[in-house]
Amino acid sequence: MNKERIRYYKDFTEDFEKAPEQNMRLSEDYRYIREKRGERFLSALIYALAVVFGFPFCKLHLGVKYKNRKAFRAVKKQGAFIYANHTQPVGDVFLPALACFPKRIYTVVSPANLSLPVIGKVLPYLGALPVADTLSNMKKFNSAVERRIKDGKIVTIYPEAHVWEYCTQLRPFSETSFKYPVRLGVPVFAMTVTYQKRRFGTKPKTTVYLDGPFYSDENLSSRDRVNDLHQRVYSRMQMRMRHSNYDYIKYEQL
Repeated sequence: MNKERIRYYKDFTEDFEKAPEQNMRLSEDYRYIREKRGERFLSALIYALAVVFGFPFCKLHLGVKYKNRKAFRAVKKQGAFIYANHTQPVGDVFLPALACFPKRIYTVVSPANLSLPVIGKVLPYLGALPVADTLSNMKKFNSAVERRIKDGKIVTIYPEAHVWEYCTQLRPFSETSFKYPVRLGVPVFAMTVTYQKRRFGTKPKTTVYLDGPFYSDENLSSRDRVNDLHQRVYSRMQMRMRHSNYDYIKYEQL
């Protein structure tokens, strides 16, 4: 193992990918939904270009192969959530979009991403839903998530929160975000990105496993439904992570 490809961490909140403004906060007038005609046109155009660019990037650069893309046929026009492990700074923009194409996705992101040069200005039109940190913005954030789900779209959540590039372990994550599918009564999919050694070259190939739909158990209390859904999704993702057999970057705890 090349020492340059060993990363050391103290805990699972470690940030290895830094944005220019890591602690950026949203302004109180931030708009989650862009309704103007020009904004909607720009959003559709940018998303289409992202999909066109994303296909060769994922196929050729990451060597992506999907398993069970047909899982999304179960939802058709219904909205749903994807929960995925966070292992690609750029690829994670495209992987869920290609997985459930032609359905459009919207992705929950850190506000810090909006500070990235060039791409930060584009992200709101690409479908980014930055996490709010004030009461007024949280209301708008919740409303935007509900709107996209009611429109039959897919909302992607990376519950690990921090990008650990090529990481082959599933990090612990909270059940908090599972309140959304429980409250809105929609299904959930697990998207697990795994890495295997290529026949040639040092970079791994990427196999993406899609599982679901998972539904919350109506026989449980609201709180227990959240916990149960979280546990079932996490367990399935843990099982899929066993298909990773190559550490291109190794993560070691201090």
